[in-house]
Amino acid sequence: MSEDSEPRLGSDIQAELSEADRRELLQTARQILDDYLHGAEFSTPDCDSDVLLQPRASFVTLRRRESGELRGCRGESQPRRPLIESVAQMAIAAATDPRFPPVMAGELALLRIEISVLTPLMAIQPNEVEVGRHGLLISVGPHSGLLLPHVPESQGWGREDFLDGLCRKAGLPADAWKAEGIELYGFEADAWAEED
Repeated sequence: MSEDSEPRLGSDIQAELSEADRRELLQTARQILDDYLHGAEFSTPDCDSDVLLQPRASFVTLRRRESGELRGCRGESQPRRPLIESVAQMAIAAATDPRFPPVMAGELALLRIEISVLTPLMAIQPNEVEVGRHGLLISVGPHSGLLLPHVPESQGWGREDFLDGLCRKAGLPADAWKAEGIELYGFEADAWAEED
């Protein structure tokens, strides 16, 4: 097999999201959150876009508009459902992130929604990790952790800091990524947010 025919990280990106698709996902996330916080039962959003009906993995992050402070972030690393449904489900999961008090209906207007759509996971070696490009998932026995591509940049981390931080997120010693038998996966993410 030639080098050009080897699968590359990010080469399996499905159909690109248009600006209209991105707007629809943000609007869907906000509407689903508004409905959920006012007691409505979840229902799968209507959608006519073939791109948004493809199975994709996503993360939804909620931040306070004024400070940028994290208010909740939840996602899935594997494509289990149509993208529009993934975003809707992860929006609710972010609002009920167990690390924070549940989001209240009166807070929603004060929060900014960010969406990250992930490419499929692919095995990656530590020396192949590019800060700012790759997100990472590590798995060792019952421990696993995931960090999105923007995290190391926001923390001012280099590659080794990123790998150390990933291990700590998974509840492992910081240098666990150097051990034999770890499962390290990389992905890329198409990320955008509501305007302030």
